[in-house]
Amino acid sequence: MPLQIGIFGRGRLGSAIAAAADRTDDLEVAWLVGHEATERPSPVDVALDVSHADGVDDHLTWARATGTDLVIGATGWDPTLLTVGRRDQEVGTDAHHQSIGILTAPNFSLTVALLRRLTITLGRYAAASPEHLDVAVSEVHHTRKVDAPSGTAVLLRDALAEATARPAHGIQTTSLRLGEVVGRHDVHLTGASESITLTHEAHTRDVFALGALTAARWIHGRRGTFTFDDLADDVIDPLFSSTTT
Repeated sequence: MPLQIGIFGRGRLGSAIAAAADRTDDLEVAWLVGHEATERPSPVDVALDVSHADGVDDHLTWARATGTDLVIGATGWDPTLLTVGRRDQEVGTDAHHQSIGILTAPNFSLTVALLRRLTITLGRYAAASPEHLDVAVSEVHHTRKVDAPSGTAVLLRDALAEATARPAHGIQTTSLRLGEVVGRHDVHLTGASESITLTHEAHTRDVFALGALTAARWIHGRRGTFTFDDLADDVIDPLFSSTTT
């Protein structure tokens, strides 16, 4: 039986996820709804929320009430919603008794997860260097993207802050909104004598759609709260381990 998925969000990413799922044999889209929906959708195996930040509260409440695993790909929402909050109390749902799998992802690209790991290494190098090295993050997205900095830029900024033991607000983070750019993120390390820049650029939204479907498969049947980085642990971390044959 194919895994039944539902999608909150009829924007470009939601539509791309639905189209990518239609090309698979193991996934089936049960519904795709936007903010204009007036009725709560039926339970599915996994729901993906790629709508807006202000919808996450309602979608979390619905997922807990129906026992539906949930992937959250919206950005700019309040992470404290992952704990049992006022919305659950209002509808009489106890998230501790209605256990589901929740995966949060500011970015659905496994390559971005790889970039985060390289960013941590770069930050550690900056922290250990006898020469002062500036570190920064810059990002460019299309003009319709509302949040700035992007969730991915925040992810990379926080990785630099952790690795350098510098406050996150002290890591330069700049945003541009230009034309139809799908998404570009740069991590900079610059000193007096040399510099390094790590770059990830998405050419189409297909990479995010495929990553979202990978997240849906991975979270189904798990219990608890996870991040896309937890998924990446299974896929990417073994690449950093040296093996001898």
